[in-house]
Amino acid sequence: MADPSSYRPKPGQIPDSPGVYKFRDEHRRVIYVGKAKSLRQRLASYFQDLSGLHPRTRTMVTTAASVEWTVVSTEVEALQLEYSWIKEFDPRFNVKYRDDKSYPYLAVTMNEEFPRVQVMRGQKKKGVRYFGPYGHAWAIRDTVDLLLRVFPVRTCSAGVFKNAARTGRPCLLGYIGKCSAPCVERVSPEEHRELAEEFCDFMAGRTGTYIRRLEARMTEAAEEMEYERAARLRDDIEALKKAMEKSAVVLADATDADLIALAEDELEAAVQIFHVRGGRVRGQRGWVTDKVEAVTTGDLVEHALQQLYGEETGDSVPKEVLVPALPELVEPVQEWLAERRGSNVSLRIPQRGDKKALMETVQRNALQALGLHKTKRASDLTTRSRALEEIAEALDLDSAPLRIECYDISHLQGDDVVASMVVFEDGLARKSEYRRFQIKGFEGQDDVRSMHEVITRRFRRYLAEKEKTGEWADGETGLTEEDGRPKRFAYPPQLVVVDGGQPQVAAAKRALDELGIDDIAVCGLAKRLEEVWVPGEDDPVVLPRTSEGLYLLQRVRDEAHRFAITYQRAKRARRFRASPLDDVPGLGETRKQALIKHFGSVKKLRSATIDQICEVPGIGRKTAEAITVALAQAAPAAPAVNTATGEIMEDEEYATDATDATDATDATDAESETTAGSAGEPVSAGSSDERRGQER
Repeated sequence: MADPSSYRPKPGQIPDSPGVYKFRDEHRRVIYVGKAKSLRQRLASYFQDLSGLHPRTRTMVTTAASVEWTVVSTEVEALQLEYSWIKEFDPRFNVKYRDDKSYPYLAVTMNEEFPRVQVMRGQKKKGVRYFGPYGHAWAIRDTVDLLLRVFPVRTCSAGVFKNAARTGRPCLLGYIGKCSAPCVERVSPEEHRELAEEFCDFMAGRTGTYIRRLEARMTEAAEEMEYERAARLRDDIEALKKAMEKSAVVLADATDADLIALAEDELEAAVQIFHVRGGRVRGQRGWVTDKVEAVTTGDLVEHALQQLYGEETGDSVPKEVLVPALPELVEPVQEWLAERRGSNVSLRIPQRGDKKALMETVQRNALQALGLHKTKRASDLTTRSRALEEIAEALDLDSAPLRIECYDISHLQGDDVVASMVVFEDGLARKSEYRRFQIKGFEGQDDVRSMHEVITRRFRRYLAEKEKTGEWADGETGLTEEDGRPKRFAYPPQLVVVDGGQPQVAAAKRALDELGIDDIAVCGLAKRLEEVWVPGEDDPVVLPRTSEGLYLLQRVRDEAHRFAITYQRAKRARRFRASPLDDVPGLGETRKQALIKHFGSVKKLRSATIDQICEVPGIGRKTAEAITVALAQAAPAAPAVNTATGEIMEDEEYATDATDATDATDATDAESETTAGSAGEPVSAGSSDERRGQER
């Protein structure tokens, strides 16, 4: 625990101007980011008597080891820089919103030749029109199913579309009139795009004009005694009205607004947002946050606005944002929103009428969300703290292990042996710190030896970074890059957990001892009876089945297993897709595809002469000779078999797959340790292979 007076800036050193400041810990990691209208006044408030500080603020300033700041010219720049740094450094003491799900949007891919209507989650893409977010994906599908009768826009995937175009037969939706079947040229690209634009106009709220147009066409058809066409138009109008009824009108003046409400207690706050477009509630979403810093309701509103609109531009930012309390500095926030929208944005508290009534509804949803969240023990801050304390007590540690690293080995009967390292900080997964390893010290299956190699490599890198930064020489720490982000493997854990029993624990401890590291605790969690093993003990530590500490260790172990087996499967899949052309020096993906396209398959390419290969654009004689040698040395691949029918597939049918090695991890597979990043999203670790005991 540091004394704040040891790093307090000297009097007069801090400027009296707007800016953004960062507190760093002893390892130079950014632990808190804040902004201020006056840096001098704000930072001075942190260096007063500790007894006068809020408990969370007191914890932050005693954890920190230094403070630095950046001066900006306006408060709007301070708001923008604060948001950027929070996103970049993910400081542990800043408010963090945990979105309870990835909300689905109704998306129309206007950037394609034939726009497609589909459900999308995650990051928004350029050229795609989004509507929502919706609470459930089924709500989008119900709406789309009704609208396809009137706007028969394509909804199929690229593979289904290409297959229909190749066979000349549309899918079922094309036969029942819910798709205009552009795949078989029933409509031109221009006509299909016009349908997609009408669909977008309807979803954007311009419904009255279109329905009146259909009613006029229905009347006209009836007068001309085209009763079948009139009946179809009548059914179309009913379908549109039914779709509109799914979103009740809540604001009579066709308002576009977002309503934000909060429910909070001493430790946490729940945020609920209703998205109103054209006077109708088009979507709803919610977040929950731990109040790790002393914040007011206005501060929480400001953080929510940053989270909600930090990546948005244009019409995604509405004209009006209604909130329960205004931020301390309203004008900079309002100006920042206006910059993102490109026009004025009204940020205010509703006082009366329909908007105030709707805000009360949003507030009730926030209260219910907070109550529901409190029942989820994995997300409960108090429960996480108790779990860490139970682990510290069971393993006889001096303090709670705020950073836990867990390691697991995965392979398939001794092939493609890999390892994973996952990191939990304050009881929560920190995916940006995940790492993965290829076992390269030996071949075959030996989990104990593999664990020793992985632990040795990981902590040898840690010691190398520690020595390179001069931490041993002068006591200064420098475990981060110049921009404040931690270097790979540079930040040590308080506890190392291995997936396994006594042999794996002994191997991990031996690796640390060989490196001279004696301040990191080690334990293992065996799957069979969920026993916790510690080095040098003949008997395991048995935690109660209801223990929060055991529950946390199980989550850490299971996450390490999931991450390891996902990497192992990806590696195995790439090996199965390998082609003899991969061994030709200088032959890239584009020229490989050109060769396969020209000859049709690897089999035909193998029988081609050098002169015939030279006819392919971009292939010179030297490269053609190298291709011929590589194909001659490689044994022909075994024929593919359709496992459903037992039919032997022709080489032409599957040869092109051999060069389709565009896996997302190709760029990092060359090195032994790779960063997980966002690629490590949860994928089920369970499989029939595991149940058979073949895949570890």
